[in-house]
Amino acid sequence: MVRIIAVSLLLIPGVISAIGIKLMRDTLFDDFHPLFYHVGIQFGVGLILFIVGIAFITGFIVHRDRKNNLIERNKRLKNKDH
Repeated sequence: MVRIIAVSLLLIPGVISAIGIKLMRDTLFDDFHPLFYHVGIQFGVGLILFIVGIAFITGFIVHRDRKNNLIERNKRLKNKDH
């Protein structure tokens, strides 16, 4: 049950990123949506949606890896070198 919730939490930012990619693609191919006043605004909103979605997924993966001590091992190796 917990894994289903985790997958659904990752699905929402994935969809947001896909919408951002679609908005940027539509801007490049001159498919203007009347919701936005200018083509540059449409591209900017698409870029922001894409970055926010990817950042959330990346943060989730980093949090999971730190929780399972997969990242701490790398920090200890760097501290031994110095």
